[in-house]
Amino acid sequence: MGLRHLARRGSAPATRTLAGLPGGIVTRRRGRGSEPEDVRLWSEGDDRRFIDRNATARTGQLHVRTHHDERDRAVVLLADFRPAMLFGTRRALRSVAAAEALALLGWRVAADGGRVGLAVASAGAPTVLRPAGGERAMIAVTGALAQAHADALAAETGAPTRAEPPLEATLALARGLLPAGGHLVIASALDDPGPGFDELLTLLAERIAIRLILVSDAFERARPPGYYPFALSDGRRGTALPTVPPTGAGTAGESAEARLAAYARRGIAGVRLDVETGPEAYAPLMERLDAVL
Repeated sequence: MGLRHLARRGSAPATRTLAGLPGGIVTRRRGRGSEPEDVRLWSEGDDRRFIDRNATARTGQLHVRTHHDERDRAVVLLADFRPAMLFGTRRALRSVAAAEALALLGWRVAADGGRVGLAVASAGAPTVLRPAGGERAMIAVTGALAQAHADALAAETGAPTRAEPPLEATLALARGLLPAGGHLVIASALDDPGPGFDELLTLLAERIAIRLILVSDAFERARPPGYYPFALSDGRRGTALPTVPPTGAGTAGESAEARLAAYARRGIAGVRLDVETGPEAYAPLMERLDAVL
């Protein structure tokens, strides 16, 4: 709820309704909705299907009718609160950063008249909210995010280390919440998402618009030198000296960019979210993501 003011910043109604794609030029959307935009004289290149017969018969000159672009946006926010996301070395856990970004995006969509739903992946039962519109819907979404995160932390307190549950099951649930033409936004580090995740994601991208928020902790991008204790899902523990990539070699941050590029080639655009930068830095990223939803 405290992030709502950041979602409003830099997003005046005129900008939200006019901007269709990120860029320096703001253009008006025109579509084939039911609300008329205007009636004007025919010009070369106009679609003949939009000829207005009444105006043409009345004036004796060809007229065409244009319409408002109707945007009944249904957006489902998928938050990854599985055990691997309950980790962080600066400012917040990765799961918290994912929730902050999704809340910012949700407030923007709701303010623009869209409908917002929620699916939360965790070690326990998933949390699911069907898309709904207005402030009341976003209040329900933020409350469900907070409760699901508290439950995920409680489940991990004192629990033995275990295998990461697959993300693909929650992905299928989220798809079931969306109508045709809906949008799915996933906030996750995509640690061990499951053997069928990429295949399912590619199939769903052919039916709905999918956007990815790839959460990245500073430790993943630049590890301080030293020995690190570890615990594996089979109960084994020990200490390891992580290999530091040589100068000029690919770093974890570059690996995240490579993953985003690979998903973009499949039609799944995304942004990298650095946990340590905080909500003030997330707001412009979510504004860019909102512009292509």
